[in-house]
Amino acid sequence: MRIINLLLISLILFGCGGNDDSSSAVSPPPAVTTPPPISGNDSLCNNPSNQINWDALMNEDCPQLADYQLFSQADHPTTAPNTPGIKYELSTQLFSNYANKYRFIFLPEGKTISFNEFDTFGLPVGTVLTKTFALPFDTQVSGSENEVMIETRLLIHREAGWTTLAYLWENGQATLIQAGANVSHTLNRQGEQLSFNYHVPSRAECKLCHQVTSGTDNHISPIGLKSHLLNHKIEYQGVTINQLALWQQKGWLDRLPAANELSSAPAIDDGAASLTNRAKGYLDINCAHCHRAEGFASLSGLRLGYNVDHTSFQYGICKQPPGWDGGEKGLSYDIIPGDAEHSILLYRQELNNAKDRMPPIGRSLVHREAVTIIRKWIDTMAPSIGTCQH
Repeated sequence: MRIINLLLISLILFGCGGNDDSSSAVSPPPAVTTPPPISGNDSLCNNPSNQINWDALMNEDCPQLADYQLFSQADHPTTAPNTPGIKYELSTQLFSNYANKYRFIFLPEGKTISFNEFDTFGLPVGTVLTKTFALPFDTQVSGSENEVMIETRLLIHREAGWTTLAYLWENGQATLIQAGANVSHTLNRQGEQLSFNYHVPSRAECKLCHQVTSGTDNHISPIGLKSHLLNHKIEYQGVTINQLALWQQKGWLDRLPAANELSSAPAIDDGAASLTNRAKGYLDINCAHCHRAEGFASLSGLRLGYNVDHTSFQYGICKQPPGWDGGEKGLSYDIIPGDAEHSILLYRQELNNAKDRMPPIGRSLVHREAVTIIRKWIDTMAPSIGTCQH
């Protein structure tokens, strides 16, 4: 156990593992691994009903996504969830190689969500979250005809805690995998052809982002279900409505403060919002699950939550990170106000080697559009915020 812990600490400090380097030759994906099926008709996964298979969700890792009957069309997990599922949307982008993401939440009848103004909501036992990743062929063209489904991930809150399941799409069917897989893909980004390996995570890799440590307790937790990421307007059954207000109308929330008391993180590309809020929202969803006191990167001391003071040392101002050599530039500080070029926070978003890039897993490409905004934000910071020793 001590050896395993040391390896995990090494991953935190030097890059937490990650996808294959996109500059390397594309290798064939590893063999898909599925759990051994339960023989005969004893498996809860064998349910011919067209209703959600709650018994299987709470008790078995079914070999096919369709076994759970979460969607009215098993081969279209991007629309039409079975009751009581509804689509939900985050206000800013969790970047995964430009993948489009389709998120749904399924809350059992009679259960409620514990509202939290600053952290992840408390989701009751029985909750199921689904997220389907579809890679576009052109980043500037939308629509299902311009994308290919790669995987669907489930987070299921069972009696023993949250569990993660990843299903790989092949030939119109999503099959459970345990050890991860690589899928080669090529897309066009504003005239630039990019070929890379998209990595479907193993269950162990899912824990790197989703594990929360509190004292001696380690458990899996969702990431995006936060007030500032959900507090915005969406389209629901032809009506525009605030997403949190919708959940309250459904009786899903145990409480909801007044709208003017809640913050809302704008999208990274929302030109009408402040640079600071755009940058902080993006860093929150992409980085804060690790860069928090309970996350895998807790030892770094860097805290990137949306509600953390961005002018503080803990947010990276003139802060030297432990365990990283500064890269080829030999940089020393996470954020140097007014100097993005020499700020590690930006630099590691531009790097793409597995041991150096941030986030360390979940991407093989650099999110150029976001990097441009983060660079502008740091450059416009007043140097008086912090005096770093060059």
